[in-house]
Amino acid sequence: MLRGRTRHDRGPAVAGQDRSGGTGGLGPAGDDPLDAAQERRVRAVLALGGVPQSDLPDGVQQVRLRLLERAASGREAPRDVSAWAAVVASNLAMDWHRAKRRGERLGERLAALREPAHPSGEETSLLSLAVARGLDELPAAQRQVIVLRFFADLPVRAIAEELGVPEGTVKSRLHTAVRALRDRLHEDEVV
Repeated sequence: MLRGRTRHDRGPAVAGQDRSGGTGGLGPAGDDPLDAAQERRVRAVLALGGVPQSDLPDGVQQVRLRLLERAASGREAPRDVSAWAAVVASNLAMDWHRAKRRGERLGERLAALREPAHPSGEETSLLSLAVARGLDELPAAQRQVIVLRFFADLPVRAIAEELGVPEGTVKSRLHTAVRALRDRLHEDEVV
């Protein structure tokens, strides 16, 4: 009987101790960075975070990957791998919900696009042409923020980061551009 000793392929005998004998680090090359208890904890955190059963294996793999990336980058291993993995799993659960909400909003927006706002195709064509002409008349910076915000569906913060300008500048450009487009559509008597 191997009481008190660990088999190399089964993980640590002492909770919180990794395969290399230390606490919280990665074991010898080729070992799984998560032992069975840590993996169960990650699965539990993901499940309690609302991630469906079908996505749990992917979540566990993401935690493993992040732990391996951390080790490969030369950063110090977490003091408590189990706690670190639980926090990463919790963050992954939040990311899963955000992605789900984004997908739902996108689906709603696409459904709204399919529903004709105007009964006739001619009116829709006129509106599309008026918007296209209005966009063409905008200064490049205003046209850029309109396209990024309403066609690419980027939030103001992301647009500001991508363009390297303050959020206030993006908001100002959006406000001015939307007002100009609205005025253009009223001038053309499209809306």
